[in-house]
Amino acid sequence: MSGPPPAARPAVALVTGCSSGIGRATAARLHRAGLRVVATARKPETLEEAARAGMDTLPLDVTDAASAEAAVEATTARHGGVDVLVNNAGYGLSGTVEETELERVREQFETNVLGLVRLTQLVLPGMRRRGGGRIVNVSSIFGRYAVPGGGLYAASKHAVEALSDALRLETAAFGVRVVAVAPGPVRTPWGQGFLDQLPTGRADSPYRGFHERAAEYYGAIYHRSRRSLAGAFAIEPERVAAVVERAVRARRPRARYPVGFLASSTLALRRLAPDGVFDHAFVRRQFPVPRPDDPR
Repeated sequence: MSGPPPAARPAVALVTGCSSGIGRATAARLHRAGLRVVATARKPETLEEAARAGMDTLPLDVTDAASAEAAVEATTARHGGVDVLVNNAGYGLSGTVEETELERVREQFETNVLGLVRLTQLVLPGMRRRGGGRIVNVSSIFGRYAVPGGGLYAASKHAVEALSDALRLETAAFGVRVVAVAPGPVRTPWGQGFLDQLPTGRADSPYRGFHERAAEYYGAIYHRSRRSLAGAFAIEPERVAAVVERAVRARRPRARYPVGFLASSTLALRRLAPDGVFDHAFVRRQFPVPRPDDPR
């Protein structure tokens, strides 16, 4: 008599950008849910907590082709493949379109867009061979609209949304499901990075007054320095991680999941309101915008 069939291996989830914030919370959440998590980050020393919790950890710089290939190859050799890819690595570039150096724009797209494409291309052949998989792309509410000072970051997230839509259709026949998760403001070190890049020190900037007000506005959200609508509804990274887990575990996941009240409400408004109404009734009322009487 033959013995029992071998137990199926746990699903293997490769998560990028796990040094802090959403990536760290997502890796921990999926690990607790029973997935075999491979937590990755550019700086391996930031993954010590994940390693102590029992997760596999690997260095991974999504902007470096050799690093990405090595991470996927190591995961495949150790676990047989990647069943779930969470494309979370990214950062927010702040600054006006006129003033931002093109090299900084290239770096933004290299991380937020091309890094996502690179990892997706590396894991998809294995997913197709196994007849299934799940790709979760961490987008943003700014993947659907943009505000002054954040247009280049929003452009990268618009690209993530478009890629997710195309991938969802391209891979469905192979059993691969693609999901975009779009949070509103999240209190993570990402916010400080966005603040650090605001060019508030440029005395010659025609947008100097705007930059100063933007620094105060975003500081209120991420540091709770004063009450604001966005700050009142900002969410913690664990909230996003819970939605990522739901997208991973759902038998038939939705195409996209907004996360938080601001995400759901503003994306609904964006769908319903004409551009002019959205600009004047929402963006100009809720976000700093350049003004002709700003100090220069």
